[in-house]
Parts: sequence; structure tokens; C-alpha cells
Amino acid sequence: MAWIAGLWLVNTALLIIIAVREVRRPAKALTWISVGLVLPIIGFVCYLFVTNPVQMRRDKLVSSHNNPISLPPEYGHSAFVIARALQPLSVSGLRTGSVQILTNGIETYGKLLQSIQAAQKSIDLEYYIYRNDHIGKRITDVLIDRALSGVNIRFIRDGWGSRSFPKYAVRRMMEAGIECRTIFPLRIPWVLSNLTYRDHCKIVIVDGKEAFMGGINVGDEYTGMKPDVGFWRDTHMRLTGETADDVKAVFEAHWKIASPDMLHSTRKAKFIPESAQLSGDKAIHPFPSGKTKRSGYGWEWGSELGTMEGTHMGKASPSKDSHNVYIQIFEGNPGLPTPVIREMHFICLTQATRTIDVTNPYFIPDADIMMAIKTAAARGVRVRLLVPRQVIPKVAGAASRTYYGELVEAGINVFQYNKGVLHAKVMIIDGEIAEVGSSNYDLRSYRLNYEVCAVMYHSDVARELTEQFERDLAEATPYRLEDHMHRTSSERMLDQAARLLSPLL
Repeated sequence: MAWIAGLWLVNTALLIIIAVREVRRPAKALTWISVGLVLPIIGFVCYLFVTNPVQMRRDKLVSSHNNPISLPPEYGHSAFVIARALQPLSVSGLRTGSVQILTNGIETYGKLLQSIQAAQKSIDLEYYIYRNDHIGKRITDVLIDRALSGVNIRFIRDGWGSRSFPKYAVRRMMEAGIECRTIFPLRIPWVLSNLTYRDHCKIVIVDGKEAFMGGINVGDEYTGMKPDVGFWRDTHMRLTGETADDVKAVFEAHWKIASPDMLHSTRKAKFIPESAQLSGDKAIHPFPSGKTKRSGYGWEWGSELGTMEGTHMGKASPSKDSHNVYIQIFEGNPGLPTPVIREMHFICLTQATRTIDVTNPYFIPDADIMMAIKTAAARGVRVRLLVPRQVIPKVAGAASRTYYGELVEAGINVFQYNKGVLHAKVMIIDGEIAEVGSSNYDLRSYRLNYEVCAVMYHSDVARELTEQFERDLAEATPYRLEDHMHRTSSERMLDQAARLLSPLL
């Protein structure tokens, strides 16, 4: 029995260490203490592995192109307050630029491919998920073609999100002269200490003057026509002007901490589009035209994306308006003690005076964000929250559901999107402030991920995003307090267990 008492004392001491180290983050501390109670000693070892990062940048990102400006007097009070409060958190303060809102994958990939093919000097790409499917192969082929034409290309992918991206595809890119790096690859020492820290950004910068960012990765599912996934709703942006400098500054910071891919080849680079390589007697095309045996969606693939084939591949859907706006860029950095994206969300929520519309797929906020939303409603601000009905992984959806009843009781309108996958990350405030980016409302995005978001000040941008929000609401169902109360006992238990694990999701 003495050894049991000794084990208990040792484990208690280790749990106290966790509590002291995580005193500023009680939710995380509680989660790891619970793990330590269930798995004595082993839980503490796991805690050390995943909370002692290596090669983590711990300085705040500040662009060298710092030229602060202020909003003109026609903007409302909340815009002035938010812009001023966010100034020290942003990459380089308030900038000007042109913004084009993109609300689906086909439109985004069309614009992206058009810009990539027109690149003359440089292309920088950074993605959490980069797949080697139809979309991924097509973009890779175009990148290789531009690299062989003399364009300088750098490519960053996340070690976990893009873990299925094959080595042979990386080798093809490197043989063409593309520099490839990985953020926290799944190999020692990163896999032991940086497994939970991820690069969640979706960034492309073309010739240093045009940038893409938002919620869309590279993969067939983002087109909304992948049969086993279904309809996909997302929001992305195309930025031009001086604000592209700030997005490039984010990329440069991540490039420095990324690990170079060490794949060697003795072959001389020769570009053969993978989409044109032969399999048997037939060529494999990334966007088949006409109806195919692959699926009933073959016709849509051909008609919607077939214009990207050959010389017409750069054409996209009818162009939306671009808006000249004021913009602030924000980088989430897990190495900093202050979570920049969380602070940005908190300031926007607390300074709204009339309306707040939030669309987000993973709504698992901490106590401060919850209080900011609830007090906004208490001040008379109309608050609407749009979340997906079906969330992947399911444990994240279960954790998110535990908040809905409390929000509805506080006077917040919660809607569940029914049409398909909702992956957009958007906030609209007072009809003239809008935030779009890669970050979710959860502790992972706030504390563990590299993220990039933009806050824009312009009534036309806010109106365009609000119109899309209203269209999404037409495909959604209001969440009622009765829905929350009528959950079964097993559903309640599973939801609460998922919420306990939310700091690790």
C-alpha cells in the first residue's frame, strides 16, 4: 500500500505543477488535471510533450511598412473606437486596399488560378490543408508551369493538416524549382512537442501586391461538389493594394519557422502535368468534361470547372465588385502570452452598438468571449449567431451545443445551418465593420494555431457579407430553448464531456 500512497503524492505534486504553470488559463489547467487524474504520471508526461513547443516564434509580428492612418469622419463611433483599440494588435495598423469577397470554392479557385497564371515575379502559398486531388493537382501543375517560366515560388503546408500530401508531389514541385517547407512536420522533434500547435492559415500572395486569405483550403470538398461531402459554404477574400504587404509579412514570419523539405532527386526538372500523365491508355484530367463513371456529379465538374483546362483555365465566374476599404491584418501567434485574435474578437464584440452577425463552424468560446456576446445583447445590440447543424468532428459539435441554451436565454438568436457544410468565419458589426479570416471561436484557434484575419471598415463590404448572411439564414433553423431542454440524458452527458475536452479540440 505504501507504493500507492507514494504514487498518489507524486501525481498530486505533478498536478500542482500543471495548475501553477497554467494559472492564466484555468480551462486548460482543468483539462490536463482531469487527464492526470485518469492517467496518473502518464497524463503529466503527455502534458509536457504537447505544451513545450520547439522552434516557436514568440515575438509580435510588426510589418516594416508602418504608416499609420485614421478613419475619415464619416464613419460611426463604433468603427472609430474599434479601429483605435485594434491598432496595437494589428500587423501594421490601418491600411488601405481593395477587397473582393468570394463566397464559394469554384469562384475562389477560378480567381486564384487566374492570378497565379498571370504572376510575373513571385508566388507565396501557405495552407493548412493542401490535397493532391483534382483541385490540388490542377493548382500544382500551374505552379510548376510558372516556376519553370522563372517565377519564384515558395510553398508552406501544415504538417498535420496536409499530412496526406504525397512526397512524390512535393518532389515534382521541388524539381521545378519551388521551395517547399512544412510547419511542424510529423517527425522528431516536432511531433513530440508541437503536435497540438498548427498552422491554420490559408494564404496566397502573388507578385507581392495581390493576396488571397480566408477559410478555403485546397481540396475538392471546397467546391461543394464532392459527392461524399456535399454542399460547402465558405468565405474567402482577394486583397490588392498596400494591405497585401501585411499578409506577406505574415507569410515571411511563418517561412522562417517552417522546416525545409529534404527530398532529393537526381532527375532534371521536366514539367509533365500530372493531369496529363497516362494511366493505361487514358489521360487523367483534373476536371473531366461531360458525365463520367466517377459520380453523378461529373457533369457539374466539367461545366463549372472545365474552363480552367488548357488556355481557358484562368477564367472564373462573373466578377464581383471590388471595394476600396480600410483594413487591419491580424496574426494569431501561439508563442505569445496574449492571444491576438481572441482580443480582436473581444474588442469588436464589446464595442458594437447596433448589430452583430457571426458565422463560425466551431463556436467553443472561453468565458470572456461568452460574456462579451451576452453583455452586447444586454446593451440592446441585436446579436445573431449562425453555426452548422452537422459539425466534423462530432465531439466539437457536442461541445458547441452546450453554449446554445445559455446564449438563447441571454437574448441571442442562434441558427443552425442545414444545407450542408458551413465553414465560413465571418463577423459583421454595425453595418460598416466586417471581419473575415481563418480563425474559429475556440481555444485552439486562440491559443494553439497560427491564424490570419482581416478587419475591414466599409459599409459596402459589410452589406455584401450581410446579404450572404441573410441567404444563409434562409437555409437555417432557429435554435430554441426547448431544443436545448429536450436533449436526452445521454446527449447531455456526451455534450458536457465534450465541453470538458474543448481546450484540446
